[in-house]
Amino acid sequence: MRKLHVLFRKEDLDVSRLEDKIVVVLDVLFATTSIVTVLEHGATEVIPAIDEHEARDVAQNFVDDSYLLAGENAFRFIEGFALPTPIAMSREALAGRRVIYCTTNGTVALRRAEAAKRVFIGALLNGNAVAQELNRQTGNETVLILCAGTKGAFNLEDFYGAGKIVDGLTRERKNSWELTDAAISAAGYFRRAAAEECLSASAVGRLMKEMGLEQEVKYAAQEDRSHLVPTLCRGRIASPT
Repeated sequence: MRKLHVLFRKEDLDVSRLEDKIVVVLDVLFATTSIVTVLEHGATEVIPAIDEHEARDVAQNFVDDSYLLAGENAFRFIEGFALPTPIAMSREALAGRRVIYCTTNGTVALRRAEAAKRVFIGALLNGNAVAQELNRQTGNETVLILCAGTKGAFNLEDFYGAGKIVDGLTRERKNSWELTDAAISAAGYFRRAAAEECLSASAVGRLMKEMGLEQEVKYAAQEDRSHLVPTLCRGRIASPT
């Protein structure tokens, strides 16, 4: 029976024991939601960077018109970078371009997970698609659903997103997964809560609303509007063709 576990913060991931694991990374507000969105809008790939300095270094490998720099640092927008939220990024010229992307939590979580056997990008937008792909692809591997968290702390929105994926996995194949207590608790919360209420009540959601980004929070709360299941491989995120 396959084991399913939820990690509440990126800092809880043991990077030395990932070789035979499958990891789903969640940063619902906003990195993974933005990644799904930009790929839907024609970006060729997303390169996750640890911070703005690494993002600028990576950009030097490409001609100017072939990429878009986007990101934030500790909830502060970066000069010369596009806004990192999904609606804002969807308004950029993305078709045929790569996105070099850095955020405080989400891209750091992705980079921590990159040694895993496979790494999927999850959000509420594609939660069921991720669950279906995991049920198709996994054999006996342990699946870790990694919540990015917020600057080393638990956050509500990623916990809700993790619960959605656990619920989707077990609803389709209830008897093929062994759930840890963390996975059981995430699924239980998801089944009792509502997406927009959860995201709006979370600390990051409240901050975003104070910054005038309420529509971005509502966008991220949409469930199952995308069938894309992006994967991280060799430092680059793309959607299977």
